[in-house]
Order: sequence, then C-alpha cells, then structure tokens
Amino acid sequence: MPAGFPDFRLGSVLATSFTATVTERQGDAVERIPTPQRLVDWLVVNGLDVDSCTTAQLELAWELRESIHTAATAAAGHATPPASAVQVINDRSVQGRASAVLTPEGDRHWRLSSASCVEDALGVIAADAISIIAGERDGTLALCASPSCRAAFFDTSRSRTRKWCDMNTCGNRQKKARFLANQRTGAGSAE
Repeated sequence: MPAGFPDFRLGSVLATSFTATVTERQGDAVERIPTPQRLVDWLVVNGLDVDSCTTAQLELAWELRESIHTAATAAAGHATPPASAVQVINDRSVQGRASAVLTPEGDRHWRLSSASCVEDALGVIAADAISIIAGERDGTLALCASPSCRAAFFDTSRSRTRKWCDMNTCGNRQKKARFLANQRTGAGSAE
C-alpha cells in the first residue's frame, strides 16, 4: 500500500465496508479513498476488479457512499431514509450492469461490463445497500457506540447487540479510555 494513505477497514458486508472508507465522521474524519486510484484499490480488494477510475467516477462513488451512510443511519434509528439518499442509491443500482457468476470453486464473483466500468461496481455496492436497508438479510443495522465514529454497521451477531463498528479500532479505543478513566479515578481516591 502506498505511503500516506490509511489502511482500508474491510468487513464482511460490502455496503457498510464502503461507508467505512470515511472513518471518525464525528471527529477528525479520515478519508480512505481520496484519489481515483485509491477507489480502484478498494474495489479490487473487494472483488470488484476495475482497471481505472476518473475523477468524475470517484465523485459518483463519494455521493453513493454518503447516501448509503445517510440511509443506513436513518434505518438504524428506525427512521425513514431521506428521499434524496434513496434516489442516489436507486440510480447507482439501476445504472450498474454487473452480473453474479459462479466460479468453479463454488464462489460468487462479480463480472463487470468492462474493466474500467466503476459504475458497474457502484451498482453492486448499491444493490448490497438496498438488501440490508430493506431488511432482506439476516442481521440489523446499528450505529457504532464510539462518539467520534458513529458509523453504520450491519450486526450479524447472535444477540444483535454489537456496540462497535470494529472491535479492533473503536471498541479497543473506548475500552482503553474507560480503563484509563478508572485508573485515574482509582488513583485519586487512594490519595
């Protein structure tokens, strides 16, 4: 990975992993796909192989990402997603021409109409967002309990009570902060 770019946060749900290309939304936001090439890198890592991306396609991706985040946040709060976000998600879904294909190993792979068609890849992401926001998949949308993050994530835990978008980042950070606060409180009462 080129120096200067933060690592991708990869999850098992395509749409919410895509929204995680911006992290710390309520704090000092971190943009993980600031350039067209970084979008290509993210898409390739997620099985949506494209060779190139234009600045205009990157802007379409950012618009889709923010629309998914807005709609997922509303759905996690049991509210109706804003019509503008729904329109963007629907438009990207309809414009994509990707096909699911079965590999000889029995895995699903996405075949895009051409190696440079970012719109096809965005269509796959939009369709994934539609399936989770519409409640078609086993799980529930939730918001990260970290006050600086508040990312929408898809909770597939057995009890559906997961608190963090990512235990290795937000969860650990919050647990460490709580531990240090308890240490300070304990040290203050011992004096």
